[in-house]
Amino acid sequence: MLRRRLFQPEHEEFRRTVRRWAEAEVYPQSKRFRQEGMVSREVWRKAGAQGFLAMFADPAHGGLGLDDFRFDMVLTEELAARENGLYIPLHNRIVAPYIHRFGTPAQRDRFMPGIVSGETILAIAMTEPDAGSDLSGLRSRAEDRGDHWLLNGAKTYISNGILAGLVVVAARTGPGRHEIGLFLVEGDRPGFARGRRLEKIGLKSQDTAELHFTDMRLPKENLLGPAAGGFKLMMHNLAEERLIGAVQFLAHAQRAFALTLDFVKERKVFGRALGTFQNSRFVLADLRARLDAAQAFVDACAAEHLDGALSSELAAEVKLHASETEGAVVDACLQLHGGAGFMEEYEIARMYTAARVSRIYAGSSEIMKEIIGRGLGLDDRPRRGAAEGEDRA
Repeated sequence: MLRRRLFQPEHEEFRRTVRRWAEAEVYPQSKRFRQEGMVSREVWRKAGAQGFLAMFADPAHGGLGLDDFRFDMVLTEELAARENGLYIPLHNRIVAPYIHRFGTPAQRDRFMPGIVSGETILAIAMTEPDAGSDLSGLRSRAEDRGDHWLLNGAKTYISNGILAGLVVVAARTGPGRHEIGLFLVEGDRPGFARGRRLEKIGLKSQDTAELHFTDMRLPKENLLGPAAGGFKLMMHNLAEERLIGAVQFLAHAQRAFALTLDFVKERKVFGRALGTFQNSRFVLADLRARLDAAQAFVDACAAEHLDGALSSELAAEVKLHASETEGAVVDACLQLHGGAGFMEEYEIARMYTAARVSRIYAGSSEIMKEIIGRGLGLDDRPRRGAAEGEDRA
C-alpha cells in the first residue's frame, strides 16, 4: 500500500482522535440514523464540542483559526469511509467558507459561532427542478424592494435540507445570464418551507430535501457578497468542493477494499478461502493498484491546493477519476461478496448504492469531461470568461 507523504505527525494524531470519537459517538448510531433518514442534532453538537466544525474560523467565533486543508482531509477520510449521515464536508468545506471568506464582519459575528458549535447546521441551495449543472438556468428570484429583498423559488436535492439552520440560497437578481445573488436564509424565517425528505437509493442516513421560498422578506444584511456577484463566488469555491469530494469518494473505496480483503480471507469455497483463488487475487491486486494510483493523484492535488495552485481543470480531473474509481472498486468488491453482497445487512451492499451518486453531484462525470476538454482547447463556442464557462451540479 502506498505510503502517503502529505501528512505530518499532528495530522495523524488528529486522525486517531477523530477515529476514537467516531467509534464511540457516531458509528454505533448508524442504523438508527438510516432508519430515521438523518443524524441527530446532538451528534452535530458533539462534533462542534470536539472542535471538528469550521476549524478555520476565528477564535473569537469559537474556531481554532486552523486553515490547513489537511485536517479536513483527515476528518473527511475517517467519516466518509462509513455511512453515518454526518455530512461534515458539506458544512466545513463547501458552505462555511462562503460566510468565512465573503461575509461581512457582522455576518460572521452573527452566524459563525453557531456554525462552529454545531448549533447551526449548514446547507447550500443551488439545484432546482429545472436547473442542475447549468446555474445560469436558475428560476428562483430575489427582487430588491428598497429596504428588503423578496425571495421566491424552489430548490431540490438539498443535502442537510431538513436539519439546516442556515441555508445559502442562490437566486436570480437581474435579467443577465449570470446576475445571481447569494442569500443567507435562516431555517425559521417566515416564507421558508421544507418539502419532502427525499427517499434515495443510497446514503439513507443523510437527509436530502426540497425547499420552498414564498414571498420571503429578507433584510438587506442577509445578502452575501455583491447582489449580482453570486455566480463568481460559487465558481471561486468549486475547485475545493471537487477536491473534498474526491477525498470522500476515495476513502469510501478504500474501506470497500479493506472489508472485501477480510471477507475473501474468511469465506470458504470448495474447502478453500475465497481469496486463494486466482480470480480473487487478480481482482484485488488490480484494485489495490488502482487505489494507490488514485490516492497519489488526490494527494498531489491536495498539495497543489495547499499552494493555492489547484486549477478548475485539475479539480475536475481528480473528481472524475476518484468517483469513477470508487464506482469500479465498490462494484468489484460487491461481486466478490457473491450473494451476501446483495443483502442489506452487509455493509458492502449499502456502500454500492451510496457510491452511485458520486458520479452525479458536485458536477456529473459528463460535466467534468466537458471542463477538462475545454481546458485542452477543444471548445468551438465563442470565447467567454473563465467563470462563465463553468458548470456544476
